Amino acid sequence: MMNKLSGQPDSYDKKAQYRFGRTLGAGTYGIVREAECNGERYAIKIILKKNVKGNEKMVYDEMVLLQRMKHKNIVRFHDWFESKDKYYIVTQLATGGELFDRICEYGKFTEKDAARTIKEVLEAVDYLHYNNVVHRDLKPENLLYLSKDPQSSLVLADFGIAKMLDSKEGVLSTMAGSFGYAAPEIMLKQGHGKPVDMWSLGVITYTLLCGYSPFRSENVADLIEECRNGRIVFHGRYWKDVSTEAKEFVLALLKPEASRRLTSEEALNHVWLTGTTATDFNLLPEFRAYMAKARLKRGIEIIKLANRIESLKMQDPDDADGTLGSPDIPSDTKEMAGQALSKNNGKPGLPTEGPKKSLSKLAKGAIFREVVLAKVREEKEKAEREKAQAAAEANAKKISSHES
Repeated sequence: MMNKLSGQPDSYDKKAQYRFGRTLGAGTYGIVREAECNGERYAIKIILKKNVKGNEKMVYDEMVLLQRMKHKNIVRFHDWFESKDKYYIVTQLATGGELFDRICEYGKFTEKDAARTIKEVLEAVDYLHYNNVVHRDLKPENLLYLSKDPQSSLVLADFGIAKMLDSKEGVLSTMAGSFGYAAPEIMLKQGHGKPVDMWSLGVITYTLLCGYSPFRSENVADLIEECRNGRIVFHGRYWKDVSTEAKEFVLALLKPEASRRLTSEEALNHVWLTGTTATDFNLLPEFRAYMAKARLKRGIEIIKLANRIESLKMQDPDDADGTLGSPDIPSDTKEMAGQALSKNNGKPGLPTEGPKKSLSKLAKGAIFREVVLAKVREEKEKAEREKAQAAAEANAKKISSHES
């Protein structure tokens, strides 16, 4: 009766069972907060209804998908409810951290470890594809460990843009995915299906094995061209100790033509995933170099999170049930990000406040360019030195032969 008087749906009663905690993330449509119910902790995705007006089916699709998915490597659905202005999707809370962050905490991470990790992800993807579901946003940030336990399972999360196909060979046409991980057919709007997940997995595997992305363009047009060409380079310095089978696995996933990519079932049967051919070479030093900007990235991401939540609160200034809340922001976050940026090749510190667009550009410039392109430059410089050395040796031999 109270719900009807206040205009709240019947399911709104469920909200009282949860005690909301810290903010875990923010996106286009809402935020994710930690919450507790009967001694158990959960992640609750809170979506503003006004942000999905006309696209409510997207929310219901996500809930239906999550309820159907039951696999040890896929985040579990727990419950859902709604208020008059928000949807709430309650799922299993993964507290063990993101894949790439967790790897940096290890004392050693070998190619064999990488093969085991990718196999876990692939088993989740194969389950989805068997059930005619395409995730469409496979990336490291969506690969989470359930707990801090060293033996914790890795789970695939965030099904916000996942789609269920009408048939095994169904085709989707809407744009989806994240910059650097989206397959070429998505960016070219050619229609896409299950193979897009295999492409994303190829990008993740490549990065895991060497510490940088296979595609280094910083704008969509150049990235499309780079992906269409399909020229995957295994730079000697970073790949010389990685097995041939690992490279073959990556190449079989990063085929520009979707029909030529391995399916999830075929990929699971690839010899590299057995670990028998993978080396014990420690990938961690180069991988840590890739994550060396974590402090800067963390500062930027927290500021972006704060800005995004403020934007959402402006869209819902009353926030009647108080669930948009505020992010947990360390007092020195802006200073931390600013100081790190001020060391960017001696350039002055860039502003850490402002619209999302400038922060996205900032993140790409400071993290993507410095970490990834620096590695490529080093490889080119090394090749040039070797070429110069070879030329000098050849010239010395020529002079020696003339003198004799």
